[in-house]
Amino acid sequence: MPYGNHSATELNKSVTINTLRKLKGSGEKFVVVALYDAPMAAMAQKCGVEAVLVGDSLGMTVLGYQSTIPVTMDHMIYHVEAVARGNQKSLIIGDLPFMTYATPEDALRNAARLMQAGAQMVKLEGGAWLAETITMLAERGIPVCAHLGLTPQSVNKFGGFRVQGRDPANADKIHADAQTLANAGADLLVLECVPSALAKRITADIPIPTIGIGAGLDNDAQVLVINDILGLTEQPPKFSKNFLTEAGDIPGAMKKYVADVKSGQFPGPEHVFE
Repeated sequence: MPYGNHSATELNKSVTINTLRKLKGSGEKFVVVALYDAPMAAMAQKCGVEAVLVGDSLGMTVLGYQSTIPVTMDHMIYHVEAVARGNQKSLIIGDLPFMTYATPEDALRNAARLMQAGAQMVKLEGGAWLAETITMLAERGIPVCAHLGLTPQSVNKFGGFRVQGRDPANADKIHADAQTLANAGADLLVLECVPSALAKRITADIPIPTIGIGAGLDNDAQVLVINDILGLTEQPPKFSKNFLTEAGDIPGAMKKYVADVKSGQFPGPEHVFE
């Protein structure tokens, strides 16, 4: 079946970067879930999730830390390997954790480890300073997902988990960074906790697909952490939604999330920042 008709049904072929580019071009939303183990990865594949993110959010959702800072490469490799064993069709994106890409050489070495563990793309947090690193990775065959807005690895610099880009100067900087990183060779861009108008502007102005989380409805895709989808987060963020209460079971919650993203029902006005 074509990609335009698979909402809440199993993917019929492997998703690639080209798949996601075509979806952006056609205006069809795609779906991303951050998850960490083989069973959930297998379920995501069956529910039509185009990309799974093995996020360093596992430091908080799985390991019990207060931030993502303590997460190591060994943690990431362990969970990327598990997800890769459970999912052969969704695109697998792996986070590079705190201080593992401080220099282009560090990024290249650690990205290679994640790719060998089963990731098909690596994600980095940061602005224009990452342009050289992204170009180096892209030239060496490593796809990159960039990440702007609220970048959790910088939580201590931000002074907490705060919305970014609300003032015009900061919004213009995030917009400029997005263009710089796309030009450097990034293949995807996560926009986290930025005003919906800024995310809409960036999505329209750059050629690569954008993935929103707390960034409004106008991104090319949405991402949520599996814990939030299933109502397992004690203090859920504003941008999240518990789909389990409506669906009644775990597969149903995943399918409902996929269907609501595809149809534009999620995120709703209560999940975005203006």
